Amino acid sequence: MIAFRQVGARYPFLWEDASQPEGRWHAAGEGPAHYFADTPDGAWAEFLRHEEIIDAEDLTTIRRQIWAVEIGDTEAPRVLLPYGTLTGGLDTYPACQDAARRLRRRGMTRLAASSAALVAGGARAMRVDKGVRAGEPRDGATIVIFGPAPALSGWIAADAARPSIDLLPRVHHYRSSR
Repeated sequence: MIAFRQVGARYPFLWEDASQPEGRWHAAGEGPAHYFADTPDGAWAEFLRHEEIIDAEDLTTIRRQIWAVEIGDTEAPRVLLPYGTLTGGLDTYPACQDAARRLRRRGMTRLAASSAALVAGGARAMRVDKGVRAGEPRDGATIVIFGPAPALSGWIAADAARPSIDLLPRVHHYRSSR
């Protein structure tokens, strides 16, 4: 499976140690935890949400890399939590981190969950049919792989890139989750 990550160009596309700041699915000191999106829209939406970017004018200042990463076909158990917890603000992180710890205690090294950053149906592909047209909307997913991952291969899909302006209304911004 190919998954997507966005990063600042001065950083590698994976963390190598536990110094990683906490995130939705891991607490401080529990890393590395590698967060991937199943679509480029999802990877960009995570960045926009985290940075609280809501204005189209701010998009012109973004220059980041998008990586396409081969994460393998290992099945990732789906986390089943209430939608509000999966997409909520920072106050929902402890519940998500607890769910991830339970999976890791059972020997799981990865998980999948609904994207916290994309609204339902917010992942949109494009099709070519008498010109470029929007494809069917779908829900985005996040895949998290825990622990060092030196065997994963990644390719820079875009350098010095920015998300498209049409993504902003499909981002589940923090303020809308309060």
